[in-house]
Amino acid sequence: MSSSLAFIMNMGGFGIILLLFSLAYFILWIYCLIDVIRSDFKDSNMKLIWVIILLLAHGLGPIVYLVIGKNSKAQL
Repeated sequence: MSSSLAFIMNMGGFGIILLLFSLAYFILWIYCLIDVIRSDFKDSNMKLIWVIILLLAHGLGPIVYLVIGKNSKAQL
């Protein structure tokens, strides 16, 4: 068994919760990145800015995008 898997197994319930939270946050990050790439924005530079924010600010980037970034999209 790998050492990281053994570490998580030895942590008990907390390790499983931490693993599930990490997986959910990674899925949220991927969703935001795909949404930015597929969307059109009012300002053409905003797509690049949001991609950079998502890549460099892993902790807050997806949350900031969901709160602020959705308003900067172009209306169809």
